[in-house]
Amino acid sequence: MSGDAHPISVDARGCASQPPLPATPQRAAERGQREVFCGLTGIIWLHRKIQDAFFLVVGSRTCAHLIQSAAGVMIFAEPRFATAIIDERDLAGLADANEELDRVVTQLLARRPDIKLLFLVGSCPSEVIKLDLSRAALRLSNRFSPRVRVLNYSGSGIETTFTQGEDACLASLVPSLPPRAAGAPANLLIVGALADVVEDQMRRLFEELSIGEVQFFPPRRSTDLPHIGPSTRFLLAQPFLADAARALGERGATHIPAAFPLGAEGTLAWLTAAAAAWGIGEAVVRRVTQAPYERAQRALSRYRDQLAGRRVFFFPDSQLEVPLARFLATEMGMQLIEVGTPYVHRAHLAADLARLPADTVVVEGQHVERQLDRCRAAKPDLVICGLGLANPLEAEGLTTKWSIELVFTPIQGFNQAADLAELFARPLVRRARLVA
Repeated sequence: MSGDAHPISVDARGCASQPPLPATPQRAAERGQREVFCGLTGIIWLHRKIQDAFFLVVGSRTCAHLIQSAAGVMIFAEPRFATAIIDERDLAGLADANEELDRVVTQLLARRPDIKLLFLVGSCPSEVIKLDLSRAALRLSNRFSPRVRVLNYSGSGIETTFTQGEDACLASLVPSLPPRAAGAPANLLIVGALADVVEDQMRRLFEELSIGEVQFFPPRRSTDLPHIGPSTRFLLAQPFLADAARALGERGATHIPAAFPLGAEGTLAWLTAAAAAWGIGEAVVRRVTQAPYERAQRALSRYRDQLAGRRVFFFPDSQLEVPLARFLATEMGMQLIEVGTPYVHRAHLAADLARLPADTVVVEGQHVERQLDRCRAAKPDLVICGLGLANPLEAEGLTTKWSIELVFTPIQGFNQAADLAELFARPLVRRARLVA
């Protein structure tokens, strides 16, 4: 069993080349008014993942309230995020915003000596006043080196989806990743924040497949950054990491195209793609994955009767919509009315798009009024949408599922397949009880 990676064709950006995307009969794009959630939300799961990092939002009181509300932080907790408030004096130019920021960071690091990595997170207000956080990060990193590394990225809600905060964060980290030694054997990098329990499960499966050195990005601690270089192959665990993937490609790493690890079939396809890149045959994959795959299928069978034949409508929100639609259609037997998604990355989503039913309507972007009209006319059994649309649609008698919950909840892998199905079954069960 070889420890060297199987050759993969790559394009100029370091992304694996893809066959032409299968034609979807009703694939379209829309532009217009959108319903989006703030990219600062990514801090909620990232600060739990990178255990020695701190996220300092440079924003308004609204930003602070958003983060506190989304995280559900109790008043006596001391989380690893905060907001440096931009107030009227800053906006009016009566105070030097850079001096104020330096003062806040100095106080923060004196109070929290455990911080090893500090992210300055841009917001709509910091972008409006043209505060250059990249220069601030460089200045502060030099001041507090080597004890603390200071980086920056934008979590602004202007023209973004809320999951792009993670993408921007990881992309900002890529230049800091140490280089892999020339001639080192191939290593596998799993890209995208996963719950620790999911990461542990995946690591065991990769070890049983004998793939060799496997690292996860982001790591649990900033001192454990993965080494990358031309011998690095990476699998995306999340479909919304276009900038991070591009940055890894620029460092010489190569993307392994695969369906995303949602459901039993998706997880099997994801693991099979990694094994194929290492020249590991189907017989080995079957031996390693058969037991967890069959357990996942048995667990999913409890929810198929509740979901099969039900009609589902996706509003664009998280960029998870295409792989989720693939899971619901091919593994749970649901009917896809429309799959709205903020952005379709053709290369990253090719495997999931190819598995969708041929008549699936995939709509990239959003014109929210038109989409609401189509949703109301279709009267779906279940609507997947953002928080801003869920309550109004529920008031109209439609059953909804918050798409943000699908990001906060561990849903990847064999062991979580039934949990993923239950997230869609639960609102249908609730609705049935209400009308009974």
